[in-house]
Amino acid sequence: MAKTTAEIVAEEKKKIEQAKARIQAAMAKDNAKERKLDTRRKVILGGLLMDNAKRDPSWNRALTALIKKVSRENDLKAFEGYEIPELPSAPSENQ
Repeated sequence: MAKTTAEIVAEEKKKIEQAKARIQAAMAKDNAKERKLDTRRKVILGGLLMDNAKRDPSWNRALTALIKKVSRENDLKAFEGYEIPELPSAPSENQ
């Protein structure tokens, strides 16, 4: 038996909704991938900054200034107990 126009329309609407759901899922997956990559970049840059702050006075000052700019209470908790690395003392001229 042939389908009625209403049945055909209902089936096509269902296909459209399924396609929209697939598009949304693909977009969500892409957004999650981008957020993960962004987080990875931040971790790498943060590690680079913290590592260089141990050796270079300008990096040390930059790290100190950046930590002072942290204002969100939740973010500040991450730095509780963290001490800015001290720079190694310069070798004396007598050595």
